[in-house]
Amino acid sequence: MPTDRYDVIIIGSGAGGGTLAYHLAPTGKRILLLERGEHLPRERENWESRAVVVEGRYKAPETWTDKNGHAFHPGIHYCVGGNTKFYGAVLFRLRERDFGPLYHKGGVSPPWPIGYADLAPYYTRAERLYSVHGERGSDPTEPPCDDPYPHPPVSHEPRIQALFDDLRRAGHRPFPLPVGIRLDESRPHRSDCVRCSTCDGFPCLVQAKADAHVTCVAPALEHPNVTLLTGAYVDRLETSPSGREVTGVVVRRDGLEATYRADIVVVSCGAINSAALLLRSANDRHPDGLANRSGVVGRHYMCHLNSALIAVSRRPNPTRFQKTLGLNDFYFGADDWDFPLGHIQMLGKTDAAMVSAESHGLLPAGAAERFASHALDFWLTSEDLPDPDNRVEVGRDGRITLRYTPNNVEAHERLTAKLKQLLRHIGCERTLIPREAYFGKRIPIAGTGHQNGTIRFGHDPETSALDVTCKAHDLDNLYVVDASFFPSSAAVNPTLTIIANALRVGDHLAARLGAQTIAARLGAQPLTACLGVQEGAA
Repeated sequence: MPTDRYDVIIIGSGAGGGTLAYHLAPTGKRILLLERGEHLPRERENWESRAVVVEGRYKAPETWTDKNGHAFHPGIHYCVGGNTKFYGAVLFRLRERDFGPLYHKGGVSPPWPIGYADLAPYYTRAERLYSVHGERGSDPTEPPCDDPYPHPPVSHEPRIQALFDDLRRAGHRPFPLPVGIRLDESRPHRSDCVRCSTCDGFPCLVQAKADAHVTCVAPALEHPNVTLLTGAYVDRLETSPSGREVTGVVVRRDGLEATYRADIVVVSCGAINSAALLLRSANDRHPDGLANRSGVVGRHYMCHLNSALIAVSRRPNPTRFQKTLGLNDFYFGADDWDFPLGHIQMLGKTDAAMVSAESHGLLPAGAAERFASHALDFWLTSEDLPDPDNRVEVGRDGRITLRYTPNNVEAHERLTAKLKQLLRHIGCERTLIPREAYFGKRIPIAGTGHQNGTIRFGHDPETSALDVTCKAHDLDNLYVVDASFFPSSAAVNPTLTIIANALRVGDHLAARLGAQTIAARLGAQPLTACLGVQEGAA
């Protein structure tokens, strides 16, 4: 059994855990980063849609069950960098109004215990760290910030520029998506990114996507005080007899069990697996699971209402890097609807292999190619409201059950109808076709890419599991740093908020450890804070 004790153990190397490891690495404190997966292989199949999308080559080989006991294979990946290896790298701030109560026809999106101003400086740092390209002021719903994006927006290819122009002529306000990639269009011969057609939903073979592995984990490992263990599945957390602190992290690795110890333990496994870990760590002092005196651990699971839809362009669409345009005109409502509808953005480009799979092989290769060459792909997101009955459970055999019933469905259907009404303005046939390779018209329970909300934070320990620093109310040294802490889901991609919060909690942990990060030593002035809020003020 290992006898080494660490200052910090971080469980999970994705957007939360990987960023936190990077942020704390310069402190010199001994950090152990545990990842249940391995390094994703860099191979030709990284860029093959049949391997990645159709065959699910890199998805976790495990089965969960839904509320009816039906088995399904979740769209989840276990590897260094977590699901960011496969994300579309769209990095939004939550809207300022998303932090307060937001009224929907289907219910109320609750307020956060912190406000936008508390996260604003960390959003700025997160955007710089993850190389976000964008244009301030172009998105009519974006929250206030005086600092420009670190990099100019990614340019639209001709068919997407025509779409942008058509939407503007129709009275709408499209904008460049904020994208985290290592792209320099002014010097393409020196750019890591080659603007390929296999970015959204694919691992990047040339490591030009700003994922947590490339951006944070690899640089963190350059510090001798940081250790990464892969293939390390955390079975449970053990506590002291009082139940007030985590005293052991029990790991199964290479068929053996070992216990690791640290002054601070951070759970960053993703909203579903973080909740599952706390639940299966139940003991006499915590009979319902760690940090679960309130009973909220595993509850309020949210994953957005998402749809992947294809519009058929009347003219060819030879675009390769398609994910450059967004539309938020209906985010907070519409002329005929007083409640929020949600967000529209471009999706990675459909190709013939996907179309063939979607048609179950019924389309000849030539027909599949022709269809793909005219596809314009859209991703629609509406807010998923927190419902205590939408929850993560763990059976005696350790299998995860995800009980989920969609809500706020009418808003999403109205958002879809808005897109359909736009088709006549953008040179498309007037029918939207589901992308079956992405599970159909609306992404069902297996699509877990935007998971959040299962270990919510708040001021009241009776209604939340974590305090405002993301420390468990019930334990003195347990933190959760991933999307679990969200009290509401908003309707934009959650990753930048996970990253910004990891930096915020990282400042708190560095202070608790009596250390300083590089950012703290440099001071806030070089990183101009939004709204005049000094960095580290949260």
